[in-house]
Amino acid sequence: MGEARPSARPLRAGLTPYRAVLGSRVRAQRAYPLSFAADVVSAFLIGLVEFAEMWVIFHNVPRLGGLDLNAMLLLFGMSNTCFAIADMVVGHADTLPTYIRMGKLDAFYLRPQPLLLQLMTSDIQLRRVARIAVAVTVLSFGLARNDIQWTPAHLALFAVTVLSGIAIFAGLFVCAAGAQFFLIDGAELTNAFTYGGSYASMQPTSVFPAPMKLVFGFLVPVAFTSYLPAIALLGLPGSAPLPSWLAWAAPVAAAWVWAAALFLWRLGTRHYQGGGG
Repeated sequence: MGEARPSARPLRAGLTPYRAVLGSRVRAQRAYPLSFAADVVSAFLIGLVEFAEMWVIFHNVPRLGGLDLNAMLLLFGMSNTCFAIADMVVGHADTLPTYIRMGKLDAFYLRPQPLLLQLMTSDIQLRRVARIAVAVTVLSFGLARNDIQWTPAHLALFAVTVLSGIAIFAGLFVCAAGAQFFLIDGAELTNAFTYGGSYASMQPTSVFPAPMKLVFGFLVPVAFTSYLPAIALLGLPGSAPLPSWLAWAAPVAAAWVWAAALFLWRLGTRHYQGGGG
């Protein structure tokens, strides 16, 4: 009775290499407790500084973009929770240029697993849990301090938003990784769309000029991770071209980002000719 079902055995066997790699990374980080503690504290402080910046702005301005301080807690919490989780899972894709320059990426090609999945599971930074903790705490305050009528539709929207938001930010990291096959030293450019997109998602999109609304609403659709669901949950109308009902299209935005991500990744891997070392 305790044996695994036959259909589950191939899946477990396929996941074994990834679990082994992630396990080794976790053990390596825990081997140096003082260094690990310092990393966790630094990540926690980064999360606090980001929140403090938003809090100072909204504490001194009664309303910004139609949102007050309580609404900002909800917006910031959703944005940072989605980004922090995606950053922990896929954020180390930033190391791809280093892998390319040092020839380490060539070793991935020798293994019988998909290249992208190998990259996603090649590392995990436990210190990023601290940033997730800050984001979830702010989100909890945002949910508690706002008078949201939790209908089944609102519960569904919240769940869809969190899952789609994580997917959107993860897709942006993969887009950046795919572009690095061509740029190599273009991290500053790609960070404008990953970390810059995260910063833009912490702002009310309604305060942006029309061109930026189009960019962060549809091209790099980070408005779907926080602003649109926030105004939909709070019963606010939004403004053109981003009405509140558009929050339900978050899965479509995530699908668009991943379509672009997989295209850039496939284009990049076909372009790659080896480290040359």
